Amino acid sequence: MSDLVSIKGGKDGLRLQLDEAADWPSLLAALRTQFEQGGSFFAGARLVVDIGSRPMSEQQLAEILALMQQHGLQPEALAADARASRIAARAVGLTARPAPQRIPPPSTVPAGESDAMLVARTVRSGQVVRHQGHVTLIGDVNPGSEIIAGGNVVVWGRLRGLVHAGALGNRSALICALELRPTQLRIADLIARTPEGAAGQIPEVARVEDEHIIVEAWEVYRK
Repeated sequence: MSDLVSIKGGKDGLRLQLDEAADWPSLLAALRTQFEQGGSFFAGARLVVDIGSRPMSEQQLAEILALMQQHGLQPEALAADARASRIAARAVGLTARPAPQRIPPPSTVPAGESDAMLVARTVRSGQVVRHQGHVTLIGDVNPGSEIIAGGNVVVWGRLRGLVHAGALGNRSALICALELRPTQLRIADLIARTPEGAAGQIPEVARVEDEHIIVEAWEVYRK
């Protein structure tokens, strides 16, 4: 993920934080790249755009909204400190609110490592679990459901839906399940389907090797 753009989860959903000091062309380019790399992750999501103390004009906000619309995103609100930025947001039809204080992550913790989600339930058909970090699920992932994560996905149960790990472009992400029988596996920009006749009765791990997603038994992977 670009240093100019970061994604956080919160009680109001996904929060897209933009660098407060970068020049506008660089920031817009980083945002475009992020949306393109994380197409599946962002698709249909509602985002709060957090610009902090950065001043932003109506034209700049209009460019962001156009980019979001192009990639199927819904703007929830603009979080900004500057009153002028909030006025500009309202002028383009966007809800505005004060930005929360930004607290930088501890330098000893790699980005994303401390931002994990634990879900203790079955994900049923039509439901989507979306998180910018790692996702661990205790339960089953039923056909017709989806898990979309920026990091690894671990399912302590049967995985029979669609799962997309590393959805923000991380090809090092892993997908693990006690029973791996998905309708589709995705890691970053790569896609794989469950082979016909696959056993899927033992714990398995999916990972990227040589530009392909491979699936192997947990006992083999951990050696």
